[in-house]
Amino acid sequence: MITPLSPASKAIPTESQTAPTLLKDNPMTTITASPTPSVQDSSVIKTKRSSTGKVRTRNVIQSEWIKFWSVRSNYLTLLAAGFATVAFGMIFSAVASDGQAPGPAAFLTNPVDVALGGVGLAEMIIGVVGVMVVASEYSTGLIRTSFATVGRRGRVIRAKVAVVGSSVFAVAGVAVTAAVIAGQAVYAGTEATVPVTDVLDVIFGTTYYLTGIALIGVALGFILRSTAAGIGTLVGAVFIGPNLLNLLPDSITDYFLKYLPSEAGSAILTQVTTPDQLSLGAGYLVFTAWVVGLLACAGALVQRRDA
Repeated sequence: MITPLSPASKAIPTESQTAPTLLKDNPMTTITASPTPSVQDSSVIKTKRSSTGKVRTRNVIQSEWIKFWSVRSNYLTLLAAGFATVAFGMIFSAVASDGQAPGPAAFLTNPVDVALGGVGLAEMIIGVVGVMVVASEYSTGLIRTSFATVGRRGRVIRAKVAVVGSSVFAVAGVAVTAAVIAGQAVYAGTEATVPVTDVLDVIFGTTYYLTGIALIGVALGFILRSTAAGIGTLVGAVFIGPNLLNLLPDSITDYFLKYLPSEAGSAILTQVTTPDQLSLGAGYLVFTAWVVGLLACAGALVQRRDA
């Protein structure tokens, strides 16, 4: 026989009924809702995480571009190289002669070559800029931050090559064109001047050569990781080395000298080549091989060594 519950037993609350009441009456207790995330919310979270950790190539190039043009010594030195190209070209053109004057002025005859007489100084300055862009970051430790942030060292090298190459190519192109125009405007020799449209190949070749010298400086900066060592090697190997090789027997210099970077580059700087120089196509090929080879060597060493 089932006995009905008494009124007292009905008044006794169960455990599930008392818990909410106790939590509600306790001022020190708060209830936090934890809803289950939907499938759409979880996919958004995954997308945000994946996009946050990805570094794009254009971001690396933009970062290197800001670093290059925010350092005052970089763009001032680059602009100084452009100014030297134009200024010295005008000076050499103004003192050009017909070959009868004494001293070095007797060799200044070809109007285009004379107008580009300042390229010799400009290439040295531009090469120094290429070394400093890289070696200065090794001295300050900034290169380690770049490698750690990007994650791929080869991408950092390619970004620096793109920034330095494009910057030097633009500045050198303007400076070389201005030097040809201004130099021939004040040319004092007896030979006929040449319109700019007839020497576009020389203008492009000179700009290409200056850009290559800057990239050789970048490669030496990564290889040697020192500003002094990079600049010393650049000046010694590219500018002083060919003059020292002239002291060797002709059987050696006639074969090896024309394959050096400076000598291969000289074949693309002038309209008139000598039998001792490479042809125009061979000059482009050998000079490009030097630039690409040194950059490849720099990339391999950066991957193998600690920053």
